[in-house]
Amino acid sequence: MGGSAASWRNTTHDWASTVDVDHLALIRNDPAGHAPGGLRHLVLEVVAYAADEAEATGGGHCTVTLHADGSVSVTDDGRGTDTRLDADGRAVKKPVMATKDLRFFDHPEAELLPDGRPRRGMSVVAALSERLLHTNRRAGGAWVQRYAYGVPATGLTPIAGDGTTGTSVRFLPVAGLRTAGDGVAADLARLATAWPHLSVEVEDRRA
Repeated sequence: MGGSAASWRNTTHDWASTVDVDHLALIRNDPAGHAPGGLRHLVLEVVAYAADEAEATGGGHCTVTLHADGSVSVTDDGRGTDTRLDADGRAVKKPVMATKDLRFFDHPEAELLPDGRPRRGMSVVAALSERLLHTNRRAGGAWVQRYAYGVPATGLTPIAGDGTTGTSVRFLPVAGLRTAGDGVAADLARLATAWPHLSVEVEDRRA
């Protein structure tokens, strides 16, 4: 792409901003308001991005895994999160975790998730997670980045490619949102059928 991130066209997030601390604090100060329904809603916020990708590419698949430590991972087979090279040749990932989604956050009437609650974006998940690992594989490279409560804890770290593309997000929600009832796996599988272009598999490894 080249040029500075500030010159790139903003569609879903502001390329010129790497982290919006005030935005993240707003979310953390009202977890019930931004994640109504708790864990189910957080998972749907992540799956919605896989659904966006599936719709754009004509179809896709993702796997939701409930882990024994209380964390959740969502892995899809899309093109990976948009990552570009700036004028100095440095990789810059679209700031989906640490800044607001310009389509939804201030416009909750724009779209509802399958649980009937407003979609607000991936930053809600990041801000309300003690830790989050974003693994991003694209045709031109692969990277990982870690976050704590939405704030980057590491830089964008290159990793070896494995011949695939897609995004994996593994997050540990804050304690108040972590508890999942016995029916959460079935609920997620049922709710995810609302996205016609995306097939969703739910694996429950908590036992």
